[in-house]
Amino acid sequence: MSINFSDIFIHFMMFIIPMLFAITLHEAAHGYIAKIRGDKTAYLMGRVSLNPIRHIDPLGTIILPTAMFLLGTGFLFGWAKPVPVNFNQLKKPKIDTILVAIAGPLANLVMAVGWLLLWKYVPNFGFHQMAQFGIILNLMLMVFNLLPIPPLDGSRIISAILPYKAALKYNALERWGFLIVLVLLFIPIGQSNLLAMILIPIINKLLLTLQWLFL
Repeated sequence: MSINFSDIFIHFMMFIIPMLFAITLHEAAHGYIAKIRGDKTAYLMGRVSLNPIRHIDPLGTIILPTAMFLLGTGFLFGWAKPVPVNFNQLKKPKIDTILVAIAGPLANLVMAVGWLLLWKYVPNFGFHQMAQFGIILNLMLMVFNLLPIPPLDGSRIISAILPYKAALKYNALERWGFLIVLVLLFIPIGQSNLLAMILIPIINKLLLTLQWLFL
């Protein structure tokens, strides 16, 4: 049986383009909100940018999502280089930390809606599969980044709410964050894994909600 590399390449590009948009705008949103709330660290470093090269992390943006895509894991996640934020420069550090943290996932939600509308209302749009990837990828990244595992965005929100000493202890888990994600990924649950079992039901509910609202 021959392998059609042209079809594989096209299929891969349908995936990688929405992935780059999803991660780039996610990180740029963090930097943009930080800038308007008083911290220009990311802006001065050129990270409030739509250029994906400024945000790409080789492992989180390319290697891991591509491997999960090729292995058919059933879901995808990834990350970019974290946008640097000096939280002491923010106008109201606790509230603004939450705003900066939630900006990335909200950017993914907006992009998911955008891909959905593109899929629905542009009849001559020849890349419906790309739009489908864009919808699912952005919902996956949104939900994944809201997990309360340091240094993901969800942990920043919780850290801002916790008392100072409790926040320090909680943030100390950041060194183990990647390991925790890997453990969740490799704990088998039925035909899937624990991370998928956590993420997929939430993603499905969000998808159904968006379809109800916009289709």
